[in-house]
Amino acid sequence: MPHTILLADDHKIMRDGIKAILKAHEEFQVIGEAEDGAEVILLAKNLKPDIVLVDIGMPKLNGIEATTEIVRHRPGTKIIVLSMYDDENSVVSAIRSGAHAFVLKTASDNDLLDALRIVVSGGSYLSPRVSNRLLNRVKRGELEERRAPQALEGLSPRELQVLRLVAEGKTSKEIAVLLDLGLQTVRSYRKTMMKKLGVSNVAGLTQLALAAGLTRFASALSTEPPQVS
Repeated sequence: MPHTILLADDHKIMRDGIKAILKAHEEFQVIGEAEDGAEVILLAKNLKPDIVLVDIGMPKLNGIEATTEIVRHRPGTKIIVLSMYDDENSVVSAIRSGAHAFVLKTASDNDLLDALRIVVSGGSYLSPRVSNRLLNRVKRGELEERRAPQALEGLSPRELQVLRLVAEGKTSKEIAVLLDLGLQTVRSYRKTMMKKLGVSNVAGLTQLALAAGLTRFASALSTEPPQVS
């Protein structure tokens, strides 16, 4: 039986390119495609793929958020994050969200196939350029973990997720849909976070989120003030 794969990228040309690579290898079978983070979460629940290839920068929910949700609902599914960027914050955030591999979009066909084979075998994979860069920075003592302000350390993973979306300008209704939560549940999260963080409005939440770098992987940050809902 081939290993089933779900592709998630907002660029059709990228999805078509990956499908063309995999078509020549009967050990893998693409069973679905998604154009945004919300769609890939839904398809992962329904299709139950062995592997999800997810772009780090997508509309609605980015690849980091999507990975977190897929792992929560489908812990047995392997996640490979695709990215144009090789900075350590991208890599660390991807792995922390539950990804099993981080592959650059500039990687060769063989690199992608290596990542898929290693992941289905139970291993982890980083594109050579990424692993070399991280290793060199560690050797030079330059790699420092970026930590959130101390106040945010008291938030739960779900609260941090909601906070990130609030800072991106999402309304409570939009967050409820994206994370498959009840509207009142999202409003409760916001109220609890404001109390924990000592702020009284969305602007205060947003400022703290930006200071912590929580919106680093947003596909498109809102240019308008966050809406209150």
